Amino acid sequence: MKKVWLSEIPWSVVVETNRLLCAPKGAFHGPTSDGFETTKQLWNKRYTSEMELNQAIQLCRECHRLAPFCNFNGNTFVAIIRTIIGNLDLSPDLSVALRSLAGHIVAGISTPEEEKQLLELIDRHIPTRHD
Repeated sequence: MKKVWLSEIPWSVVVETNRLLCAPKGAFHGPTSDGFETTKQLWNKRYTSEMELNQAIQLCRECHRLAPFCNFNGNTFVAIIRTIIGNLDLSPDLSVALRSLAGHIVAGISTPEEEKQLLELIDRHIPTRHD
């Protein structure tokens, strides 16, 4: 289903999510010189766009790879997509499965089988039209 999945998460929320993830570990929270501006521009261009859920997952994956922060890039974008999926009206088991698979994809540790399984679950369980 095409939807504006990420509209509630402007760049300031992405930055704050990273800060909150860094704080408990005492990790430095700050922008990288290479990836921050590029990622910010990409996010700001696309987060209010209508897209398929898998496209939102891929956007988070791409942002993770661009490494906008000094620490916890993967955790930041995994937390964002897991929150989006967690807010869907799904059975607990399906929600756990989708959040896990999406997290692996965003973190860059998924297998091709997991990526295929995610697409199959989305096709089967996420409504294809707005009600």
